Amino acid sequence: MVTSISLFQYSATQLAVALRDGTVSAVDAVAACFDRIDSLNPSLNAFITLCREQAEREAVAADKSRKQGQILGSLHGIPIAIKDLNATAGIRTTQGSKLFENHIPDDDDLCVARLKAAGAIIVGKTSTPEFGFGTGTHNLLIGTTVNPYNPSYTCGDSSGGSAVAVAAGMSFLAQGGDMGGSVRTPASFCNLVGLRPAIGRIPRVPKPLLWESLATDGVLARTVEDAALMLSVMAGWDARDPVAIAQPHWSIPDFFLNGQEQTRIGYSVDLGVTLIDQEVAAVFEAAIKAIAHHCSQVKPAHPDCTGAQATFATLRAALVYEMYHPLLERYGEQLTETVCWEVQQGNNVTAAQYLQAEARRGQIYQNFLRFFENYDVLIIPSASVPPFPATQAEVREINGISLHTIIDYLAITYIISLTGLPALSIPCGFTKSGLPIGMQLVGKPQGEAALLQFAYFLQEVLSFRHCWC
Repeated sequence: MVTSISLFQYSATQLAVALRDGTVSAVDAVAACFDRIDSLNPSLNAFITLCREQAEREAVAADKSRKQGQILGSLHGIPIAIKDLNATAGIRTTQGSKLFENHIPDDDDLCVARLKAAGAIIVGKTSTPEFGFGTGTHNLLIGTTVNPYNPSYTCGDSSGGSAVAVAAGMSFLAQGGDMGGSVRTPASFCNLVGLRPAIGRIPRVPKPLLWESLATDGVLARTVEDAALMLSVMAGWDARDPVAIAQPHWSIPDFFLNGQEQTRIGYSVDLGVTLIDQEVAAVFEAAIKAIAHHCSQVKPAHPDCTGAQATFATLRAALVYEMYHPLLERYGEQLTETVCWEVQQGNNVTAAQYLQAEARRGQIYQNFLRFFENYDVLIIPSASVPPFPATQAEVREINGISLHTIIDYLAITYIISLTGLPALSIPCGFTKSGLPIGMQLVGKPQGEAALLQFAYFLQEVLSFRHCWC
């Protein structure tokens, strides 16, 4: 039982125990979230839609069923938030776009349905840029979502609202989505654990392109254990997603400290191909030195990532064009400039170019497999830049060197997306001005359990963990 902290500061894992033994009620947990929302959301802008009355009703029902000995699941009575790109039955889902300002879906996305079936209570939908495209969480309907550690700075994109909700105690957990870094970047900027699982670990239903394998649902949490808890609910095979991992359930691993010192670690500040801000690099290198004090096998090493940026750009452009060009053709003037640019990038991608990119993606994946013959984990930065001013529309240069496109500041995350491997961002330090910096851990194929166990070691031994702003 936690007694020295306020209820909103409980981890989701701590709250789950307190709810089960009756020392805390779901009504109180929901009230704690809305107290924080009422106090902080007007300035942070994390939520686009709140579900106060529904959440309060569900909390009463959750407490009643618990008293009757009926527990829905491992998230029974825990307040969570859902990114506004994901459909929620009966709850407005705008995708950050004026085109869907009043859209209320009839059905839940699969990940949402699983969270609800496990007893989670949705307190609201979190802000995202239009269709998840943009540098920073600038939302046409509610404005800009800002960083809880310094509201003058960005929270990252595109799961920025979810990250802010969890970091500021407005929600105990939040769902996000990640194609090029949209869970890991906000996690880095907001001092959180951000988990992008292996492709197929969390089936995506419905899905516009069934065989698409760049994007996945993900988790934003304050502790490694909380991330594992949420993943255990969202994961599990579903035939409607043909790239889903054929495993009925994913179980929370045992968390322990012994043995992690022998983990074979390869680390790189830039994967040999990306630009990394000098201050990010300094924090990252200091964190690596701290790890090396406790782990005996820490070496500079990385897979060959030659051509990864062009590969991702081609594949992403083709996918985005296929999914959104009808909206561009019909409503172009109503869309943000960023969305228009994103869609137009795929207009001239040929079948030959797409297949060549897929072939190169396969080569990069094989390079990572060879790397993991000698290493257990790859450690790289979670973001190429620290949080930047919230008014800044794009990241166009790093260390005075111009970037080719507006998405290239995400290269340190989107290169990992190409591989489909599990990746986890954890806090590892702060800039001199007090802005959070994250460290990205990349694991072996379908290796979330080992990845989380090592992250737990860093969290507990080196205090690489969320701290309250």
